[in-house]
Amino acid sequence: MSALARALRTPAGAFGLIVVGAIIVVALVSLVWTPFPPYTVDSTTRWASPSWPHLLGTDNTGRDILSLVMVGARTAILVAAGSAAIAVVFGLAMAILGALTPRWVRESAAVLIDILVAFPVLLIAMMLSAVWGGSLWVVAVAVGLGFGVNIARVTRPELRRIAAGDFVLAARASGLTGAQTLRRHLLPNIVPILIVQVSWGMGVAVLAEAGLSYLGFGASVTDPSWGLLLAELQKYISVHPLSVLWPGLAITLAVLAFNLLGDALRDATDPTLTRGDRTGALPQTPGVVA
Repeated sequence: MSALARALRTPAGAFGLIVVGAIIVVALVSLVWTPFPPYTVDSTTRWASPSWPHLLGTDNTGRDILSLVMVGARTAILVAAGSAAIAVVFGLAMAILGALTPRWVRESAAVLIDILVAFPVLLIAMMLSAVWGGSLWVVAVAVGLGFGVNIARVTRPELRRIAAGDFVLAARASGLTGAQTLRRHLLPNIVPILIVQVSWGMGVAVLAEAGLSYLGFGASVTDPSWGLLLAELQKYISVHPLSVLWPGLAITLAVLAFNLLGDALRDATDPTLTRGDRTGALPQTPGVVA
């Protein structure tokens, strides 16, 4: 049974995948349809309560909140996917430098990884925003670099362990180049780890984008964003508290879903968490009777 199938057998994994899938579907649907034009201002429908046809109500300018939440899903998925791609490329590059290069390069890369881990995503985003201004791509790059360091820290020792295996030594002895060995034997063996790290990183990206947009370092006022919508509506929380619920709930569900899916995938791909370990029995080695 594949790791994904094992993860989906757990309630957390199934919930995470269903919610993530629903957010992706909403984001795709919003490209072609929303209940109302998301940025159309209608002063006659200001602060409408949740009812037909405004199912989640309207904001202080009469915009339909459901439509705004739907288009905000596009931004969340875009930033999550973009930051995940950057994190994988940057993290793998750092991990390879720290595991498969001459000793002085490995040690220098390891020190650099330890230094970069100390830089929070918010600080990186603020530095990039000071140079290029706040935008969704600044958020994606900041989260990608910040979480890429975590990927490097996790995969570097795993790459070193796999590289020392007999099957890798045999592959090199058969004439495979370093790049061929990396592509055929090393990278396929760390794919499960990457999948888990990417799922966690996408949850971090959604939360970071919302937080940075809320603080003014992320999406511009013309970009759809749950964080930006939350920042606009929180000024009226004492008068219309229900309006703040919807973007906050969307952020919470998205981050929770990605984290639960990551936890389920970790449990499904961890070789120490076999069926025997979960039931308290000792794991059996093939051909050996306990």
